[in-house]
Amino acid sequence: MNSTVTDTNFNFPGQKSIYKGKVREVYSLENDIVVMIASDRISAFDHILPKGIPYKGQVLNQVATHFLDATRDIVPNWLLGTPDPSVAVGLECEPIRIEMVIRGYLAGHSAREYAAGKRMLCGVALPEGMKENDRFPTPIITPAAKALEGHDIDISREEILEQQIVSEEVYIQLENYTRALFQRGTEMAVERGLILVDTKYEFGMKDGKVYLIDEIHTPDSSRYFYAEGYEERQAKGEAQKQLSKEFVRQWLIENDFQGLEGQKMPEIPDAFVDVITERYIELYEKIIGKPFVKADNSNIHDRIEKNVVAYLKAEKLV
Repeated sequence: MNSTVTDTNFNFPGQKSIYKGKVREVYSLENDIVVMIASDRISAFDHILPKGIPYKGQVLNQVATHFLDATRDIVPNWLLGTPDPSVAVGLECEPIRIEMVIRGYLAGHSAREYAAGKRMLCGVALPEGMKENDRFPTPIITPAAKALEGHDIDISREEILEQQIVSEEVYIQLENYTRALFQRGTEMAVERGLILVDTKYEFGMKDGKVYLIDEIHTPDSSRYFYAEGYEERQAKGEAQKQLSKEFVRQWLIENDFQGLEGQKMPEIPDAFVDVITERYIELYEKIIGKPFVKADNSNIHDRIEKNVVAYLKAEKLV
């Protein structure tokens, strides 16, 4: 099995601190520079699976880079460069504690709320007579307040302004950027025979200016349907064919795990790890439209350290 990145403990030049999220590890350096490593960890139901997935970090990092580069004309973003297949280096911004979630279709969380009888989501009225995976007349923005622990919380525009999380001027900017990014993502998905169903964007502030931060339009942050057969499946009331990590959740459900109290994470067979790798590579090739080139993972930690240090020195970032 190839080497994977499930944990890191680097000491880069000018390093100040490390933040370890579910999937990414963020190293803060001097001069407001961050080194973001996309690990090979995979999470589902807010739990990290016990085995790393070869090439998953590379897939996520390269998909995110592709879309960040393709949207620079819409909004400035944090990314400066990708010195390694699994690493992005960029500007450290002050995160805005809101996720800007935008939905083109009644799916996932919005579908569950709708099925429970709710017709208002984050202050947005939902039309009557919809069924799961139907398209909204116009994409809706349903923000989430970022929780320090556990699940993020639905929040309305009015509550965001009331709580003074951001000013009205900044919030209007966030909404405009979100709609423009979703439109661009939708157009790019159509070219690949896909439907961008819903996604989330995270923003930060630097020198009084809004920046797009984190990843965008990856299968971990977005939901895609295959366009071919969408209408037919909707007409028949069938489930839509998805391009996401939903198959991992389904495997866990079949093995009696949904992250509920008292449930134990099942053993993950190597054969299923291989399946996840293959599916992530398939995701990459479908979304990007190019063959995936596997990096040399024989000594992945040494490779990352060498590439990052060389980049920082060459670009005189620290």
